[in-house]
Amino acid sequence: MQHDVAIIGGSFAGLAAATYLARARQRVCVIDSGRPRNRFADASHGFLGHDGSDPARILQAARDQLAAYPTVSFVAGEAVDAGRDGDGFLVRLGGDSGSPLSARRLILAFGLHDDLPGLPGLRDRWGKSAIHCPYCHGYEFADRPLGVLYRVPMSAHQAMLVADWGPTTLYMNGAPRLDDETLAKLAARGVQVVPDPVRALHGERCALDSIELDDGSRLPLEALYVAPQSRLASPIARGLGCTVEDGPAGEMLVTDADRQTDVPGVYAAGDIARAPHSVSWAVADGVTAGTAVHRASVFG
Repeated sequence: MQHDVAIIGGSFAGLAAATYLARARQRVCVIDSGRPRNRFADASHGFLGHDGSDPARILQAARDQLAAYPTVSFVAGEAVDAGRDGDGFLVRLGGDSGSPLSARRLILAFGLHDDLPGLPGLRDRWGKSAIHCPYCHGYEFADRPLGVLYRVPMSAHQAMLVADWGPTTLYMNGAPRLDDETLAKLAARGVQVVPDPVRALHGERCALDSIELDDGSRLPLEALYVAPQSRLASPIARGLGCTVEDGPAGEMLVTDADRQTDVPGVYAAGDIARAPHSVSWAVADGVTAGTAVHRASVFG
């Protein structure tokens, strides 16, 4: 085998796994397409010691540190297929990335793709003023007019949480009326409910200043929380036979406490294998997967 471990995905989870494996003197190859899920955000919040840092800079520093370990190699490209090859796995790369790579074990850390609602003005503001996680970005919008776009029943729960950061409105966007119990809970949290369909978002560049309803009226708004529909960013897990289930926000892989999937020798870390999501959790899961892979190489 060329490598002890091939890691598909070089963002927070993948690099954390690679770091711990490198320190165990394992031969590690990190395959990365260069499209981390949080690439739309200018700052990452809540990650210990890096609060408010540019996530791209954090990742670059991690890659630079990891490159100092002699058993680590990097491939800039996309893994398009992986399958069993004797006692290990063979990973095929797309384009001109070179010959297939062989490894005894795999860690999948390729992340999720967010499918956003087709609301005009939303995509251009994603990660800036149209956001998902109040713990990651809520503090910066505290006490300003906040909104939650209804997408699934959990959107009402999200609105109740967001209310701790400022005056919050739940925009139902034409969805059916909520039940009386949920409406009462929203009212108790001070959340306003607007049933009308939403037409567009408005504001200078990536900022928000208002939301336009279907009748043309506009309401003040500076941050809109949206729970996107998430799906695996690569078909490799399904191709390997890993079980995929529907999580709270979309697709996720089934793993055990060591982050091993139900395919022996294949592990998964980061957003693809948990809910909820954050940089801190992705790093922790990468450490879990990396150390578990090393133990498996020793004890079987």
